[in-house]
Amino acid sequence: MTESASYPPIDPTTFDLILVGTGLPESVIAAAASAAGKTVLHLDPNSFYGSHFSSLPLDELTSFLTSHSTTSTSSSHPHLPPSTAIDGEDYISVDLETRPVYSDLDISSHSSEPLEHSRKFNLDPAGPRVLFCADSAIDLMLKSGTSQYIEFKGVDASLVCDSDGKLSTVPDSRAAIFKDRTLGLTEKNQLMRFFKLVQEHLASDGDERGDNARISEEDLQSPFVEFLKKMRLPPKIKSIILYAIAMADYDQDDVEVCKDVLKTKDGIDRLALYQSSVSRFSNAPGALIYPMYGQGELPQGFCRRAAVKGCLYVLRMPVTALLMEKSSGHYKGVRLASGQDLFSRQLVLDPSFVVSLPLASSSPDFLQEISLDFRLKSAQGKVARGICIARSSLKPDVSNLLVVYPPRSLYPEQATSIRVLQIGSNLAVCPSGMFVLYLSALCDDADQGKKLLHAAMNALFTPDVSGNPENSSSVQCENTEEVKSTLLWSALYMQELNMASFESISFTPMPDGNLNYNGVLDATMKLFKKMYPDEEYFPETTSPENSEDDEGISLES
Repeated sequence: MTESASYPPIDPTTFDLILVGTGLPESVIAAAASAAGKTVLHLDPNSFYGSHFSSLPLDELTSFLTSHSTTSTSSSHPHLPPSTAIDGEDYISVDLETRPVYSDLDISSHSSEPLEHSRKFNLDPAGPRVLFCADSAIDLMLKSGTSQYIEFKGVDASLVCDSDGKLSTVPDSRAAIFKDRTLGLTEKNQLMRFFKLVQEHLASDGDERGDNARISEEDLQSPFVEFLKKMRLPPKIKSIILYAIAMADYDQDDVEVCKDVLKTKDGIDRLALYQSSVSRFSNAPGALIYPMYGQGELPQGFCRRAAVKGCLYVLRMPVTALLMEKSSGHYKGVRLASGQDLFSRQLVLDPSFVVSLPLASSSPDFLQEISLDFRLKSAQGKVARGICIARSSLKPDVSNLLVVYPPRSLYPEQATSIRVLQIGSNLAVCPSGMFVLYLSALCDDADQGKKLLHAAMNALFTPDVSGNPENSSSVQCENTEEVKSTLLWSALYMQELNMASFESISFTPMPDGNLNYNGVLDATMKLFKKMYPDEEYFPETTSPENSEDDEGISLES
């Protein structure tokens, strides 16, 4: 049997929209377009849903990261015509290749046990990632009806590392402040007054009689760190608000050199989101929740919703070339690995795809322009990611928790926050008795990224895993009160951050460096609106399954 014969033909051959890759952004667009009545074909070369937003067994995760660390070109398929070959009277084909989106992959195994239970893991390449109970991702799932396919569990604790290297619970509510034993009475009063000011400001928003309770417009446009100083909050409280609640990425203390200065208005909005998320759901007393079986359940949920609305799904189906009109260069369709040509008005591609380069000098002018366009696209930075499998929890009797290491909390040159999400077996992501920890930090290059990850791992695990003994004393958290877990397995890697689009060919974003999905979902909504400006983004429905109340989210107790 030939390779092309192993692929079944797809019928029909013309669609309003073709999407390649079943990552979260592509899956949301597929569901939204299907809900708007569009004919949609959703393809994926993988045998699983989720792409870069998937949850994979241990061995498949290793293969996935490795395969996306190298360039793959469709020219390796001998049955395909060469790039720009004339295929008909009005269009030509342009080969696709996948560019490497991961680099500096470093996998270490300290025990055979995780490998022996590989299929019992559901590991997220884009971790750490959670949902705030009150954020727009929850609203989107409720509105679209996707929430009926996904179950969640609360993240039990949020911890923050102080300047002494000690972890303490984030005082994110009135009750948490009263219970906190690491804050003095003065600090508790200061934090309570600040939270009250924020609540009064939000309550008075739009109320002309509430001017005295509102934060001035001048303060709202100022750096959040300056406003916190103006409120005379001590450094410890400032750090908690900036990095453990508002989730600022970069060191905010020197606004002249900070790459992303958080304005007071944005800081207040993030604080409001955090506080409104606390105890929104009775089974999740904290601000954060995580999907059972891993974050890969989210794109699968949207894919199921799209399928209900008529979207056609085909996995294990590589797309090897684009079809372009000879005269104008406008997108016309795609060529599959089977050799079949399919056509659509719109195309959305996984961000790992690019037009095969270089193109022949004899190529039409429009292809030379596309070639130049893709050469000019550059990464918008990197995020260092780590996945660790450990023997015990960082906090006794707590399975699921978030740890934030603010800038300079681990070593003086630490310029960005490091976030660590620990998930246990009660979320069905690992065998009983083991824990999965996801680490991430924004960085400029691999050297900086690896140093950030190693610093956190030195603080979390024993023995020293940095491989750099001369630095171990400067980054080690001297914290005898917290448990140091035994590291069994780890994967460290750099991930590119970028997004590109070209006319009727659109590229979805890679997973960003944020803890929640809002940045990715905002970009996804903008892409849908650009493609279909006259269509409603998930029309309202009166179906009971889409009821927009808290009962629409299924939470495991």
